[in-house]
Amino acid sequence: MSETVLFLAFTEADGTLGRPALEAYGAACRVGDELGASCVAALIGGDVSPAAAQLGRGPARLVGVAGQAWTTSRYATDAIAADAVVREAGATIVVAAGTSRAARCLPGVAQRVGGRIDTHVTSLAVTQRRLEVTRWSYRQRIETTASRSARLWMILLEPGCVDAAEPSASEPARLERLAVDVPSTALRTRVVGVQSPPVDQQTVRPDADLLFVAGAGWTKKQPDGQVHAGEAEALIAGFLARSQASLGGSKSLVDMGGDGQPVLSFMSHLNQVGQTGSTPRHRKGLATCCHGEEPHVVGWRFVSERRAINLNPSCGWAQGKADVVYVADAFEVMARVNARLDAATSP
Repeated sequence: MSETVLFLAFTEADGTLGRPALEAYGAACRVGDELGASCVAALIGGDVSPAAAQLGRGPARLVGVAGQAWTTSRYATDAIAADAVVREAGATIVVAAGTSRAARCLPGVAQRVGGRIDTHVTSLAVTQRRLEVTRWSYRQRIETTASRSARLWMILLEPGCVDAAEPSASEPARLERLAVDVPSTALRTRVVGVQSPPVDQQTVRPDADLLFVAGAGWTKKQPDGQVHAGEAEALIAGFLARSQASLGGSKSLVDMGGDGQPVLSFMSHLNQVGQTGSTPRHRKGLATCCHGEEPHVVGWRFVSERRAINLNPSCGWAQGKADVVYVADAFEVMARVNARLDAATSP
């Protein structure tokens, strides 16, 4: 059976492709080459011309759906456009980035076209001309490999799992603009605004190079017998502002808010990392006041370079779980780090 691999992407607000989309594009091109399949790219957004220019002459065919109806994420209109490009391309395999926008509409599209879909995929490989995908199960403890004979097969690739493609800067392939009729009923859902914290209060940064994880030790009694939650908050907030790192927290720390104990005001369950939290994929990670036991390690399994600060030289991080362990007081270390960052940025 001849395959047609479709790379499907929703453009960013400025019409370009974000890093997750470029990761999925690279994976789709590689799979297409290894399967000997024809490759088609489909772009959906308010303006897809910048994204088409990014791809250059990579795809054999380039299809776009553009217009005011697709400037924002909305299930009804996104599903109509995705359905149209999948049918137009005659796709048997669809690869897309596992963003919130794609994850919201593509399962419904798979149902419409009589296909199957796998989400949270972490890698794609071709073995004996058979496509296989991998994903993690049971709280990231078991890696499973699966393949499907059913077609159409949609695959949502988890961001941060593969390297982003670097398309050539050559003249882009001719963009085929697909006219899609949008019924008035699909436009009933309207985006009236976006609520988000100020930039200096944003602590979850998936694209940051560094993940800074705070443990419950920050809110425990210090050598003077007192709790210094205010000082801990200032040190951590100062470091995040200076470094633009992403903030993670242990379960014990994020749970403290419900127990009436001193907590970091900007820490929530959205920051939780570990067995019952998120599994980030930052390039580097720094754990502070964490024990480094199994739940933390499960959450860190995809972090490439792992370091930790802990007063206890026998903590879990020191038992082969971190590349480097600094046996020191986290308050003192972070105060010096912040001072050095200030000195490096001062005129």
